[in-house]
This record gives sequence, structure tokens and C-alpha cells, in this order.
Amino acid sequence: MTFDIDTLATILRDAAAAEIMPRFRRLDEGDIREKTSAIDLVTEADEAAERFIKDACSGAFPNALFVGEESVAADPALLAEIGKADLSIIVDPIDGTANYAMGAPLFGVMAAVVSKGETIGGIIYDPLGDDFMIAEKGSGAHFVRPAGDRQRLAVAAPAPIDELFGVASSSFLPLEQRRLLLSRLADIRILANYRTAAHEYRLVASGSIHFQFYLKLMPWDHLAGTLLIEEAGGYVRKLDGSRYLPTDTGGGLLTAPDAETWRAVRELVGRDITA
Repeated sequence: MTFDIDTLATILRDAAAAEIMPRFRRLDEGDIREKTSAIDLVTEADEAAERFIKDACSGAFPNALFVGEESVAADPALLAEIGKADLSIIVDPIDGTANYAMGAPLFGVMAAVVSKGETIGGIIYDPLGDDFMIAEKGSGAHFVRPAGDRQRLAVAAPAPIDELFGVASSSFLPLEQRRLLLSRLADIRILANYRTAAHEYRLVASGSIHFQFYLKLMPWDHLAGTLLIEEAGGYVRKLDGSRYLPTDTGGGLLTAPDAETWRAVRELVGRDITA
């Protein structure tokens, strides 16, 4: 199925200009609310940006199913439709909401395009840099500068365990498992967590980080980024070694430059760490 991904990219940029950046570091106390915990937040900007994107997509892509993070919070049944629709647009209006809410300049806007259960497009937009990372299935991944010029992306070269730079999200693990995971990952050179999958995926797709480890799999957090990595030459699998699909919401995720590095990191993490 053909799809004009540049039109979707423009919609994300316009939403950020209209609804996200004008509110950055200008949110009032009542504009920030907890969803499930103190680190799971939603702001007035998230909701306004999603409404903007949904309205624009309904005009540009009238036959597409729209699935936004905030829309699913209101209607969880939307998740089940992703694998059934001929065309779905899955959006995270602000990835890194906690960073955004505290005024930290590390957040992004993400969108993925799914056709008949397969991810065919992915976009991660950085409103502060006004640039994109865009992937289309079978066409590679590219960094798109504000003026429109493009640069092909490639993941990092494989490296030994003690030279790896990785990111891991461990907050959803029970305390003892979290301690175990972090102690094992002490064998790598650098371990980080930027609290925004958008920028973590951008860093991996551009070759600055070797691997990512995630446990919670919501489609708006991972579909765009995993396509970017695969199109940049990387290797993506769930923790059991199976392919990551748009309908998956569990099972954990590990990305790496190649299959050999993936297996080495998976063994380091241990089979007792599961999602």
C-alpha cells in the first residue's frame, strides 16, 4: 500500500509548532496530570497535539485508523484494531512527557504507519532541532534536516560487551529483578536511560548507541523506532527471539547492531529477566 510519509511528517511538525513548543516551559500546575504514577504523566500539550494530529490525518488520510496514546487511554479497545485495519497511523504526541513537563529539552513526536499488520513507515521528530528521522519499509532510514536534505542512517558497528553503550528501561521490574539486571549490565561500558524512547531510538539508528532493552511494549513507543533500526541495518527481536509485531504489547524488546551482539546482550541479561 502506498502512503505519503512526508505528508505525515509535515503534520507532526505543524502540531509541534502549534501545540507543543508554545507550551514548553510554560505549563501551569493544572496542565500536568498523573495517569498511573508520578512518572506516567499527561499534559495539556499531549492532548492538544494529539487532537491536532488526528484532525489533520482525518483530512489527509481519511481511510486510516488513527491510534494515539491519549486516545487509547480513553478507549483501550483501539489497540485490538491495529492488526485488522488496512491502514493504521499510530501516534505518540509527546514521547518523554516527564522530561517535557519538567522543562528538560529531551522529547519527541513519533508516528508509525501499519498496513495489514506490518509496519511500513516510521517517523521520529525532534521539535527542538526541527529535524526528523524517517524510515519506510525497504527504503532505508534517513535523517532529514530542517531544510529537507537527507542523510542515510546506519547503526553502530558491533563491539565486545565491555565496549558497548546501551540504554535500558528497568522501572517496570520488581525491585530484586531490577537490582539483578542493573548489576549484570555493569559489564558494559556505558548504560543510560534518557526517559524518552524517541531519542534513544534516534541515537541507536544513527550509530551512537549499540543496544536498547525495554520491557513494556506499547505500539506508539516502539513501532517507529524499531523500523528505523531495521532499515538502518540493525537487529530487533523480542526477548524470546521472536519478531516484534505491531500487535505485541508484551514480551520485552532488545535491539542491537547484529544478531551476534543481540545474543551476547541477551545472555548477559539472563533468561530469568522476562517481561
